Amino acid sequence: MTSTPSPARAPFQLGRESVAPGTRRQIDVPVARLYTHTPLNIPVEVVHGRREGPVLLVCGGIHGDEINGVEIVRRLLHVKAIAALRGTLIAVPVVNVFGFLQQIRYLPDRRDLNRCFPGSESGSLGGRIAALFCEQVVDHATHIIDLHTGALHRTNLPQIRARLTPGSETERMADAFGAPVVLNAELRDGSLRHYAQHRGTPVLTYEAGEALRFDEWAIAPGVSGVLRVMRRLGMLTAAQRRRPASAEVANGSSWARAPIDGILRPGVRLGVRVAKGDLLGWVAGPFGNNPGEVQAVADGIVIGMTRLPLVNEGEALFHIARFDAIDEAETAVESFQSLLTLPPAL
Repeated sequence: MTSTPSPARAPFQLGRESVAPGTRRQIDVPVARLYTHTPLNIPVEVVHGRREGPVLLVCGGIHGDEINGVEIVRRLLHVKAIAALRGTLIAVPVVNVFGFLQQIRYLPDRRDLNRCFPGSESGSLGGRIAALFCEQVVDHATHIIDLHTGALHRTNLPQIRARLTPGSETERMADAFGAPVVLNAELRDGSLRHYAQHRGTPVLTYEAGEALRFDEWAIAPGVSGVLRVMRRLGMLTAAQRRRPASAEVANGSSWARAPIDGILRPGVRLGVRVAKGDLLGWVAGPFGNNPGEVQAVADGIVIGMTRLPLVNEGEALFHIARFDAIDEAETAVESFQSLLTLPPAL
């Protein structure tokens, strides 16, 4: 009996550009012009596999100063296993090209692009860029991984933020990623995650490291995590490397804030376990007189903290994730730390 050959896979269309099966192509998506009328483009690389599979969007730089994602995308595209990809990878190292050029979080009109989705073709600059990115890129994806860092002068322990429901594809992706902490985080209006989730597209946000820095302890796990997700989705078939301890899902988080104005002298670092009331650091004047104690507001793990010692009263200093299974969460973080060394407190 003669078998019928399967039909050839169709090319992948992104805007006016076409990418043939088994090829990869870098595409510039026109987004705006500078004052000089110099064209400004969002850089995109499409890797279109020969065989059918998911369409995974991996993007960084929605906040222009969060650059760890740029390096994660670069390294991902140089992984040899990508040559045998099933499905399609859409890799976008920098979405907010305006902010990236200026080394700032925001757009020129001071809007946060990650509060502008889905946007509008006739709206603000942020709304127009969001609408364009959705139409040209996001709406093609069946799965999304959005790469972020802490804000300026803040650093984050590698963590996944996602809206989790038992048995969902998003939960499956979060489990595969292998970050030491997973936050079951509510959706924020105007974010890419909010837009994608309401379209039914499973999406993870990876938060790790500090703005305007290349943090190796955040970048390497990010690359490994994306590859694990791709294997879980059946996009890659390469042998699985040793997986870190399973992350525990945090049931909430709280910030410990500065009790007074002054200079912070931290007493803990990222990833440590703390109990409510534990001393996290001191805030005092230049001579250290009359210090105010910064105390943990809950039992949990420190997943974020300021990197700038100069603080004002009420400023968020230490981000603490709360867990039902705190012992298991501590084990997951310790497993992560055994593979990569976290930075000192300041």
